[in-house]
Amino acid sequence: MRFSIPRRDVTSALDSRLVQIQDDIRSDFGWRLQDDLDSAKDLLWYCESKSKLVPSWSQNGRRQTTFELQNTLNFSPLTILGAAAEPEDINDAIVEGHRLIAADGAVGVLNESEYPGIAWDSLLCIVSDGDGEMADLMKAAQKGIPFVLHAHGDNVKQWIELLEVLILHNTPLILTHQTPEKLQEMHNPGGFTDGDRAVCFVLSQNVAIEQIHLRGFRTDSIGRWTGRTNPERKMRKLEWMRRVLDIAGVKM
Repeated sequence: MRFSIPRRDVTSALDSRLVQIQDDIRSDFGWRLQDDLDSAKDLLWYCESKSKLVPSWSQNGRRQTTFELQNTLNFSPLTILGAAAEPEDINDAIVEGHRLIAADGAVGVLNESEYPGIAWDSLLCIVSDGDGEMADLMKAAQKGIPFVLHAHGDNVKQWIELLEVLILHNTPLILTHQTPEKLQEMHNPGGFTDGDRAVCFVLSQNVAIEQIHLRGFRTDSIGRWTGRTNPERKMRKLEWMRRVLDIAGVKM
């Protein structure tokens, strides 16, 4: 089957700024670009090595998953759920006819909704670096929800553990990274945290800013769906999240 993925020009001014800020973030935290690149290449190799078991993890399979997801992203308003999401956020999104995207562990809030069945049916994908609550991520995998899985320098253990679960359910994957390198069917949409990277990802798939609604995004406190983290460092990360969203032009 032939298909194409019409995506925004990655050299556009906005895309460039969303990617370039990653260099500033690495500098601020003292992280090495090489570590990010090694993790990305290892994730790419891992998925290709398992593609006989899970054909959708192959290069062509990931391309098709991206294409199919893009077709669903562009036909309804979207709510992106951040780590501070609460049940009322889900309820409001459902009443307003939104489809949902969860930033990693925020997917757990769907179980607390007044309409859990509708909430899960409305979920288009999970944007994750693998440190969310595994039980919630596993439930999404069982339901066949695609994962937009991210590689960075210090999450190799997390993405390996997550993939060991996803492989059991033939979970569709889209792969992202945060380096300037061009890697086969592995995207760098820009951004930093799972939440703002979800915004960057949907923008990279030609979704209009007006379609995007953020719920559960805060910079003054750490959301309850955040994975294990150093509180002081997490607050610094949230400030960078705010900067990315400012560049993207999406209001919290």
